[in-house]
Amino acid sequence: ISKVSHRLGLSHAPLNMNHYANKKSAAESMLDVALLMANASQLKAVLEQGPQNTLYTSLITLISLSLCLQVLVGILLIFTVKWNLNDEQKHLRLNVLENITTGCIFIIVVINVFITAFGVQRPNAGV
Repeated sequence: ISKVSHRLGLSHAPLNMNHYANKKSAAESMLDVALLMANASQLKAVLEQGPQNTLYTSLITLISLSLCLQVLVGILLIFTVKWNLNDEQKHLRLNVLENITTGCIFIIVVINVFITAFGVQRPNAGV
């Protein structure tokens, strides 16, 4: 039974919270990078359209705010991963950091909903 439980990953060893947090933060970071690339592409499209776009200033502001918040979330995730989760003295700080990170991610999602709603169209090269 011990060989079977070991193969299935069912061991009686204590859960290493740092290992779990590192995997979770790595996944969040990959999603953050994907959104960062999408926002950079949207920013490029808006800049190519120029100020004649009626929502030019709004889109530039929203995309820039989203990019800045994404960088902030990336930095917060780095700090979250670096701290030892098994140290109970740091639990309060980690909870605060995770709450700030979650709040920033929520704001980023809302901003990106507005960016999508306002519509970033690439200029037609053939027209």
